Amino acid sequence: MIIALASPGVAKTLDDGLDRVKRLLADASEQRAAIACFPEAYLPGLRGQDFEVLPYERADEERVLTTVADFARTYRIATILGMEHITDAGRQIAAAVFDAAGRLQGLQTKTQIDPSQDRFYVPGDTRQMFEVDGVKFGVAICHEGWRYPEAVRWAAVRGAKVVFHPHQTGSDRTGVPLTQFGSASAPYDEKAMIMRSKENTIYFASVNDALRYQESATALIDPSGECQALLPYGHEGVLVQTLDLAKATGLSASRYAPERYPER
Repeated sequence: MIIALASPGVAKTLDDGLDRVKRLLADASEQRAAIACFPEAYLPGLRGQDFEVLPYERADEERVLTTVADFARTYRIATILGMEHITDAGRQIAAAVFDAAGRLQGLQTKTQIDPSQDRFYVPGDTRQMFEVDGVKFGVAICHEGWRYPEAVRWAAVRGAKVVFHPHQTGSDRTGVPLTQFGSASAPYDEKAMIMRSKENTIYFASVNDALRYQESATALIDPSGECQALLPYGHEGVLVQTLDLAKATGLSASRYAPERYPER
């Protein structure tokens, strides 16, 4: 399977954000990708960061869902869009998953939110598996992929060959530019990417916004824990890679035996 990790720059308006989504989907489709994934809460933007979040209400959410469904159908590519989902309980961080016909397969909400986000969002309380062309996959959003490895293992033990990880780390204003993946002096995020793949023997596909000072790359980690490929830090673009599904055995995840951890 060929997948694409789409890393756009911060959207200046909703129209600008949708145009960037369209352009990157067209690029991914031209390179024969079956699935494209976008960063966390790309539309309207992740709250609490150092950039302005776009105005966004229920009508805007409906417009985004309808428009991106049309893009997926036009370019015949399954699409994972990081977005905001508005509920009666409050705003949620979610990933909308569309198939290549533009049908909404479901919303994976962020069930473990960062403490700094408590004032902006409410957590979801369900997890979901997805499938495209016979390949099962899961979605773990940012914080839950970094600090809650069980969110990734949940999908791995259910047969996921790859877990997509839409996230947002870094700044568009200040920071230290990264130059080497997994550097000991860099934030821990990229080390966590390595562990999520290696501890489950699956692919881990992590996608960040194209920020000036990223704290982690948009990268694909193979089932052995090696970084197969990454986008240059701070550059908008799409990373298109082929998954060798035979390597994604899920062996480590399949040997997980929770019954051996009884409480005394």
